[in-house]
Amino acid sequence: MARDRPIPSSRASRLLKLGRLAGGIAGEMISEGASQLLAGKTVKAIDLLLTPENARQLTDKLSEMRGAAMKVGQLLSMEAGDYLPPELTDVLATLRESAYTMPQGQVADVLENAWGNGWEDEFERFSFTPLAAASIGQVHEAKTKQGQHLAIKIQYPGVRDSIESDVNNVSTLFKLLRLVPKGYDLSPLLGEAKRQLHQEADYTAEAASIAEYSRCLGSDPNFELPTVDSSRSSAEVLSMSFVPGVPIESLAGESSQLRNRIATRMLSLMLKEVFEWQLVQTDANFANYRYQADKGCIGLLDFGATRRYPTEFTELLRQLMKAARDDDLTAIETYALALGYLRADEEPSYRQGLCEMIRMVAEPLRQEGWFDFGCSDLSKRVANQAISLRVRQRYMHLPPTDVLFLHRKFAGTYLLCARLRAQVDIASLIKPYLV
Repeated sequence: MARDRPIPSSRASRLLKLGRLAGGIAGEMISEGASQLLAGKTVKAIDLLLTPENARQLTDKLSEMRGAAMKVGQLLSMEAGDYLPPELTDVLATLRESAYTMPQGQVADVLENAWGNGWEDEFERFSFTPLAAASIGQVHEAKTKQGQHLAIKIQYPGVRDSIESDVNNVSTLFKLLRLVPKGYDLSPLLGEAKRQLHQEADYTAEAASIAEYSRCLGSDPNFELPTVDSSRSSAEVLSMSFVPGVPIESLAGESSQLRNRIATRMLSLMLKEVFEWQLVQTDANFANYRYQADKGCIGLLDFGATRRYPTEFTELLRQLMKAARDDDLTAIETYALALGYLRADEEPSYRQGLCEMIRMVAEPLRQEGWFDFGCSDLSKRVANQAISLRVRQRYMHLPPTDVLFLHRKFAGTYLLCARLRAQVDIASLIKPYLV
């Protein structure tokens, strides 16, 4: 059942909530620490910070605030998970699945500000129960009196104006509570969080991304995109044609032929985005894909995180993937340096370990014939290699943000293929791009 709670829209109210959060966590630390000392136990700071109660407070408050506060937690979990204490990563990961929704009255206020008084008179039906809720906004289903079936994305009030202060305040909170290891530089990720949030909070920009992506996709019958209703859209409200379908992960119980076909399409689309269009929808969340059995096509949703890549970048990436496919560790190191995976002052053992991990990730590219995502233990081996690297070099640096967002796309698509237990001839799919 959806949880609704009014979103704090002013900067002052949002700062106050973060202040109360810090105070509550500090109080819980003192209480829990005293209890453990009285019981004769050894007290560890990380254990006190991430008690069940503190974990609940942290995720609940960031989820309630939504906007940049919640998004920073999500980004830290997704993009920096391998570099942070596992206890913190586990706590932040829950933010990917939890978000409060706006109460009906607040939804009505937002739409009245966007569309004026009497907006509801244009609709035959408007569902105040959202189809989905995330960090920036929530989506509602509606049908106009003219018969248009719409999905209406409504931005939470105050989100756009509070991006800079939210990111700065959450960063300060994490530093004060020592939730991030000393010496670990989060500034590149936080800077990117601000940039991405400003982009995602501009629904006019998302409408433009949908139009550009649609031009790239052309008349491909395997995919369906929403069409923007510009008469009802603005920077805070995005009205689109409703794209029906079942959750794509629900196909896990279907025939192997269908699962393999869908996985192959998704991987092929990803390669086109990166190497042909250089326009990538970087959020490969399962919720952004719907399968339409009657048409046999996949609905593509949510273009707020669409990213454009320069030719120079994709060419370097192509060379890196080619080197990994060809088992050329020297070339892997060359292009890993060029893309920012490595720095010139890295220790030799770390350089070698990272190159081995890149080679490992490219294992499907070297396999002739079908790669079985359902049976592969590749993701586990890559995770173990990442842990080994972290031991060799205490704080691995984050790659550039262009690389991080491609990681999110690649990893999300890989996880989808694994969920579908698909078998795909990846070597054949990528061969034209690595000549």
